[in-house]
Amino acid sequence: MKFLRTGLIASAMLLVSQANAGDSAAPKRTLKANSTEVFNVTPGSAENFAEMFEKGEFYGRLRFNSFKHIWGTQTAKNQDNWASAIGMSMLYKSAYLSGFGFTAGLYSSYNPWHMDAEDVGFAKAGKDVFSRYKVANGDGFEMLSLAQAYLEYRNEALSFKAGRQIVESFLTASNDTKMIPNTFEGAALESSFLPNTQFKAAFLTKEKLRDHETFSHLLAYGEDTLSDPHGSWDENDDGAMHKGLTLSKLRAAGINDRLVILEATNTSIKDLTVMLNYTAVPDLISSATIDAAYAFSLPGGMTLTPGLRYMHQMDDGAGTIGGANLAVNTVGYNDPSNLDGGLFGAKVELAQGIWMAGIGYTKVFDEGDLIAPWRGFPTAGYTRMMGQYNWNANTKTAAVYGGYDLGKAGLVEGLQTKVGYAIQNFDDAKPGVQADSNAFTIDLIKSYKSIPNLYAKIRMGFVNGDDDTVTTGGGIKADPSYTDLRFEVNYLF
Repeated sequence: MKFLRTGLIASAMLLVSQANAGDSAAPKRTLKANSTEVFNVTPGSAENFAEMFEKGEFYGRLRFNSFKHIWGTQTAKNQDNWASAIGMSMLYKSAYLSGFGFTAGLYSSYNPWHMDAEDVGFAKAGKDVFSRYKVANGDGFEMLSLAQAYLEYRNEALSFKAGRQIVESFLTASNDTKMIPNTFEGAALESSFLPNTQFKAAFLTKEKLRDHETFSHLLAYGEDTLSDPHGSWDENDDGAMHKGLTLSKLRAAGINDRLVILEATNTSIKDLTVMLNYTAVPDLISSATIDAAYAFSLPGGMTLTPGLRYMHQMDDGAGTIGGANLAVNTVGYNDPSNLDGGLFGAKVELAQGIWMAGIGYTKVFDEGDLIAPWRGFPTAGYTRMMGQYNWNANTKTAAVYGGYDLGKAGLVEGLQTKVGYAIQNFDDAKPGVQADSNAFTIDLIKSYKSIPNLYAKIRMGFVNGDDDTVTTGGGIKADPSYTDLRFEVNYLF
């Protein structure tokens, strides 16, 4: 009841807000189904320094999120948990003087309803609406972060940004489904100087995860100590982080973790899209990925799109430091100190206007686990379901998924639904990875014609896992079953 009651309160607050603001103008921004923002109104050119500010644009966002996580079997480590929060962000983009401009974004999360402070370590999906490190140190559940602050130069062919920014690529993403997006410090370039090609390059020095106020290391895990008993939450504590790559080990090796990204998407051949990506943390890990999809036009307005993905991960020293397993349990691995690895994926999607359906398959090679703690997911678009990390070594996943737009079908105005079902076969011989599970997810996404800036979303995940898997050494793997309930409201102004 608390989950539903807080959702209704937040919805009412946002409706009052929009009623006062008025909605006669076209929305400055719209939200995609994955909460990525699309800017419909952007600043133009300025003739002088003063006009950079006068002709700039403010973008506001009010949001509410509520989460309920129910474990199939509660243990000392896994306890049912919940979180609710209200957030606000203000983004300012200046006009451009001779191609130069700037952007600044201040984000906040306020938690009037929350778990007891001593229980924040149990938080799962809802942990990103507060900082566990702050709470554990008695600094409260609220967050305030200048997550974006960058200078930009742009012209018709390129955009170059330096500072705090969102970087979207194969393995990096804003993943802005909570209160504060995942952002990076560094420099990034996007260009279309080659025909039919979008090129991206980035050199990143820090990352601010969604549950952090400040920027921390890109590929360094913190450590709990007597003086800082929750130090592991102060560095990169992403759910997909390699816990063996600790900050002290990197410092001892003289390694400053930096992230290098090169990515190109080409559409030179009609109906064919090819993406090439190279991502590296020098002296630790690197990967090269190719993803290709070809759209066949069928009778009746249908489109059949097969896709293939191949990812090759190269160990440049990380395996020796942290081992082949993300959880630092290398039992069952062919080479416990080697993070060479890779992924093969295939899918076929069929779409016709208001609906789409697809099947996908991924196989992670039986070598090292894949390194991807920057909110871009190696199996995304193929087999990854909400909240799932299915890129441990020797993991095979088959998935079916689909979507239907009830609004375009004339059934329910502004309502879309997405569903997915994945059969996840983890390696039973590896105690450092979870037991096999089946995951079913459903999303309901609602927009409003009369209130074009308002969005509501309900997400539900149901995971049914094995509770009797005997692994190497005779131990029983923990039951990974759970129910994940999420409710989200966004209002853009």
